Amino acid sequence: MSTVQLGALNAEILQNLGAIATDESVLTRVAKYLRKVAKEMTNDSTAMTRQEFSERIKKSKEQYMRGEYTTQLPGESVTDMLKRCGYEL
Repeated sequence: MSTVQLGALNAEILQNLGAIATDESVLTRVAKYLRKVAKEMTNDSTAMTRQEFSERIKKSKEQYMRGEYTTQLPGESVTDMLKRCGYEL
């Protein structure tokens, strides 16, 4: 989304909030919904801290040094490689 589109969207949201600002029950519903959306944005199961990321890289390097890795064969698709490694797709 471009900066102009984002600005227009922000303006639309603020304009709509202004239109409902006098109705407390509607504002309560909007606030509840916004809390829900904000929480969903922070509940990313794949998110990790910098330290967690560094730990995973370190463990992966150790596995590589022990020879615990798989290489993709020439001409082999990723799907074929995963099947060869025992994954059911």
